[in-house]
Amino acid sequence: MSSADLDLEKQRPIPKPAGIPLDSRVDTLQLPPIDSPYNRSSIADELTVVESHGSRGNANADGDLVDAPGEPKLDEKTEHNRYLVKWDGPDDPENPKNWSVWYRWYITGIAGLLVLNATFASSAPSGVLGQLIPEFQLSHTLAVLTISLFVAGYCVGPLLWGPLSEQYGRKPIVLVAFFVYTGFQIGGALAQNTASVLIFRFLGGTFAASPLTTSGGMIADIWDADVRGKALALFTLAPFAGPAIGPIVGGYIDVGGASWRWLFWVLAMFAAACFFLVLFTIPETYAPVIHSRKAARRREETGDPKYFSELEAQDLHWKQRMENVLGRPFKVLFMEPMLIAITLYMSFVYGCIYLLFEAYPIVFTIGHHLNAGESGLMFLPLFSGGVLGVIIYLIYFNPLYEAQIPKYAPKMVPPEQRLLPAFYGGPLLMISFLWFGWTSYTSISLWAPLMSGLFMGLSVVFIFLALFNYIIDAYLMVAASALASSTVVRSAFGAGFPLFSTQMYEQLNPRWASTLLAGIALLLLPIPFVLYRYGAYIRRTSKYAPTFD
Repeated sequence: MSSADLDLEKQRPIPKPAGIPLDSRVDTLQLPPIDSPYNRSSIADELTVVESHGSRGNANADGDLVDAPGEPKLDEKTEHNRYLVKWDGPDDPENPKNWSVWYRWYITGIAGLLVLNATFASSAPSGVLGQLIPEFQLSHTLAVLTISLFVAGYCVGPLLWGPLSEQYGRKPIVLVAFFVYTGFQIGGALAQNTASVLIFRFLGGTFAASPLTTSGGMIADIWDADVRGKALALFTLAPFAGPAIGPIVGGYIDVGGASWRWLFWVLAMFAAACFFLVLFTIPETYAPVIHSRKAARRREETGDPKYFSELEAQDLHWKQRMENVLGRPFKVLFMEPMLIAITLYMSFVYGCIYLLFEAYPIVFTIGHHLNAGESGLMFLPLFSGGVLGVIIYLIYFNPLYEAQIPKYAPKMVPPEQRLLPAFYGGPLLMISFLWFGWTSYTSISLWAPLMSGLFMGLSVVFIFLALFNYIIDAYLMVAASALASSTVVRSAFGAGFPLFSTQMYEQLNPRWASTLLAGIALLLLPIPFVLYRYGAYIRRTSKYAPTFD
């Protein structure tokens, strides 16, 4: 390419960042190139803007076009090597973004189904604890580990599956993980002792975490920025639907008189069905892996071994890769007070979701004498609130953010503009816990505490969408590391909260236990307001959160 062509390339307009509610890297830890183990360039040397839509054509601080998030970063000499295999023009039929719209929506639906599978399995045993406890002579706390250990697997899985999917592609990682995950569900169904049940649950959670990493990446692979926001907004419903459906299915298996083992057979069949759907109907979507296959095919067709792809050009020692994947996320977390505060808030909210799996049975099963199946239905308003939250975000908050883009162009919209939903979500979370607690008297209709779940789901969506997007926009160079550390800590809270929630609600009673949670929510409530007011100043003093104001 001539110098004139290079100058012309630099003059191409910089795409505007699209406002989306939840990036693929949020629940999925989709690692962008600047933080990828395959990035040759020093992060301190090259500042790359990681836009939340993640399409090729992002801009760095100087306005030059750089690689899209998730794609390997190459030096300029390699980037313009004529033997480097990429797309054959903008209309290349192998480019996932050129596939038919309906087929891409089908892939989006399957990606959501994979996440639904994982989150459904996390909460499903809550409906059959009444059978597990007497059969294995468990204490209630030990029985709750069937939920906690599965979620604890989310702490390990994303750190493993994310980098692997960037090396070998989305489809192979999902297939391997779900094949093993299906096996662990069969193992759970056949378990003969407590240790087997608990071990299979932890390992199952580790492998079930694969779609939490890869599914969002699949969506980012197939959609351009103009549609990706809507696809990801709908995609966020899966993490709410899964935990809500799990107790219903488990509860009615218990009420129907079937053995608890049937729950694990259902989980195994669901996982196997997803495995075969991916195997036979979903192609590879990750561009660098498709480029590698094109390069191999071209070498075979031409007999010229010089053709290569982005992935084949990378040459990092495995120790450096491990340091980038496992070490940097926690280094970023511990050196950023702003990220610590955000992570603490999000982790508390996430822990509260899983706390409800123990709090609801105390209020509805014991207090209002509902059976396990009926108690599971009490989680539906939580999911309905999540649906309502996504709808409100799409029709109100997202347009507000998009309206800011022309105002700040050609620069990025300040990350603080992402925080508006949290202004409403924080107070709603506190109010919903007070509502749930102080209407939990048996003399009050169960509809009163039940409907608090609607506003609880609404508040959780508002808080998560605001803070996830803030992390992505604020920590441009190390967004993947910031999200990785946040996800690990959040999963630890989700695993830990159910272990003490039963004792807390029994000792303090539902009124005061919920008031305690509301009080903690009140203490954390100022975080988005403080960031909105002082975030720009904090970013100026941060090593990892640059500012383009």
